[in-house]
Amino acid sequence: MSDDLEVSALAINVTVPEALRWTDTRRGQEFTLTTLNVRLLPDGHLAAKAYGRPVGGGRSGYVSFSVPDRPELAALIADAADRAAGLWAAHRGLG
Repeated sequence: MSDDLEVSALAINVTVPEALRWTDTRRGQEFTLTTLNVRLLPDGHLAAKAYGRPVGGGRSGYVSFSVPDRPELAALIADAADRAAGLWAAHRGLG
């Protein structure tokens, strides 16, 4: 393995369990947040944004929301990163 190999992005999408979902408003429209996009930053920390669907139905643009500072969401993000690390480490090469 080469230490000088540059990997430009590591990101995963995580479905938020129903019990942890929340709503937020953007441009006068309420959204239910159902998905997290979690990125591994170059310094080893994690960053996350939330995405969802309008509560009233219909379509909306791809709008990101901040993830609330809640322990159960932080635990979900950490657990998802650990799970993704295990899946990546166990990869079997190109199919």
